[in-house]
Amino acid sequence: MPPPSDANNPEAEAGSAALSIRGLAKRFGEKIAVDGVHLEVPSGSFYGLVGPNGAGKTTTLSMATGLLRPDHGQALVHGVDVWAQPLEAKKLMGILPDGVRLFDRLTGEQLVTYAGLLRGMDRETVQERTGDLLRALDLANDAGTLVVDYSAGMTKKIALASALIHAPKLLVLDEPFESVDPVSAANIRDILAGYVESGGSVIVSSHVMDLVQRMCDHVAVIAAGTVLAAGTVDEVRGDGSLEDRFVELVGGRTTSEGLSWLRTS
Repeated sequence: MPPPSDANNPEAEAGSAALSIRGLAKRFGEKIAVDGVHLEVPSGSFYGLVGPNGAGKTTTLSMATGLLRPDHGQALVHGVDVWAQPLEAKKLMGILPDGVRLFDRLTGEQLVTYAGLLRGMDRETVQERTGDLLRALDLANDAGTLVVDYSAGMTKKIALASALIHAPKLLVLDEPFESVDPVSAANIRDILAGYVESGGSVIVSSHVMDLVQRMCDHVAVIAAGTVLAAGTVDEVRGDGSLEDRFVELVGGRTTSEGLSWLRTS
């Protein structure tokens, strides 16, 4: 087990944190979805949030970004309270939520333009950045296509462009590579790496351990609504791979006993 880090310390200072999650909790009926999560995402970090299905990742990120009101706890973006000062906090964030719903009767170009204008940006800057983003995400040829006609991967990319248009200080991305082809995924990784190198911070949830291990410098493992381990990737994985450490922490491995009928020879 790695030594305790600020990611598990509710008293950690938020000033140096891009995102500070303090005791967030959420219950749906009798089910406790998130049970007092504490996390500190250092400024300038590429932070991975991993966990099995139903672990509470999406609920935690939704509460931390102002999309779902917590029952208890606090979330701060660069020291700004997300729920006490929502307008100020949301100016600092770009969000790609799970199951994103878009204004899909707009074209891709119109959607990203709308996102920029909604942020109060001037039209000339929006037009320039929209073109840059569409080219970088290989969507320039589909700029005039309605989003409703986009594939799942294209929809994910246009949503990412909308999250990036205002050059936020923090990006919160829930499964950003889901349904995205390998070439586009590589382009997105390059964009995000450059963003972090320039001083931005990223927190990303993913089920792909190898991707997180190669891409992120910090990681938290969450299961049953609680943080099981958090710190740098090297601290969390120890001497093995991140996937091995994840399985060790989370458990749940099953055997194929009883499936003898599945063997063809």
